Amino acid sequence: MIIRFLTISLVIALSANISFSKNDSLFCPIVEGTIRPKYEYRTNTDEHRFQIRNARFSVNGNFSKITSYKAEIDLSDEGVTKMLDAYLKFQPKSWYRFTIGQQKIPFSTDNIRSPHELYFANRSFIGKQLSSKLRDVGATAEFINKEVLPLRFFIGVYNGTGLYNQKSWRKSDELSFASRITIKPASFLNFSFSVNSKKPSDIRMTLYNGGFFIDVSDLHFEMEYYYKTYQNNLYDPTKGFFAFLAYNINLQNKNHIQKITPLIRYDMMTNNFSFDVDGNIKTDIEQSRITGGFTFSLAKPFLNDIRLNYEHFFFKNGIINTENKLVLEFVVRF
Repeated sequence: MIIRFLTISLVIALSANISFSKNDSLFCPIVEGTIRPKYEYRTNTDEHRFQIRNARFSVNGNFSKITSYKAEIDLSDEGVTKMLDAYLKFQPKSWYRFTIGQQKIPFSTDNIRSPHELYFANRSFIGKQLSSKLRDVGATAEFINKEVLPLRFFIGVYNGTGLYNQKSWRKSDELSFASRITIKPASFLNFSFSVNSKKPSDIRMTLYNGGFFIDVSDLHFEMEYYYKTYQNNLYDPTKGFFAFLAYNINLQNKNHIQKITPLIRYDMMTNNFSFDVDGNIKTDIEQSRITGGFTFSLAKPFLNDIRLNYEHFFFKNGIINTENKLVLEFVVRF
């Protein structure tokens, strides 16, 4: 089944009846980057820290009218260098794309957002703890419909071992599978549904996600729900949820600040268990959080934001809360 999926997808991508000459080549590398320095202050414990949350650089472009590429590296993900994307993409038709290589697994809207696209300084629990390590090596097919009911459908298969364990051979029942559909019934409304089944060690886990967002004038409202099951009911299912509201206040004097965006978010998660390829278990305890703040968008020819957030955490009785914090983050995208 897996070989059939890869073969069919690749044949579709390369079977377009198009003849190319040397003049048709569109090789034109584009260099992009994102820098995110931040300061955090824990109000409960009077502790401070500065971080470079991201220092990403990427090169992308086209080899021809149907073939493109991308390579992206993060020189400092909280001080750690990581190779992120490294893939080739084939698009022989406007309705079909096939991507092979190292890439983000299509799961959860908050998870697949790039750092410069985030609304808050820190991702939601769904986007971070509950969807961690959802970048892998594999192949993804995407089908696009723009008529009547616009939608995009993704289906993919991946090693399931993450970025840095690519030499291991995987049996068919050990691979990771994902599918996602986004539906846009109106220009201001978007629905998404995602499924990811993975088995990094001995336990297969299946992740489900559904959400929507709506944009009305300068108002943005977004919501997602997450549900995760464990093979043989080893643990109780993990649940996650977030909802947030953002409103853009456009300023008349745009010489320095173009707009100010007040934001507020509620998110929660129950106990979560994750495994690495060696079978080691990581546990994230049940918690909830309210985040409020402002984003100041500076008037520059590129994205340049200042995010000021305060996060207040809630834990079950008996667990000491040391996580409340003030976050000041600067974001530049070029």
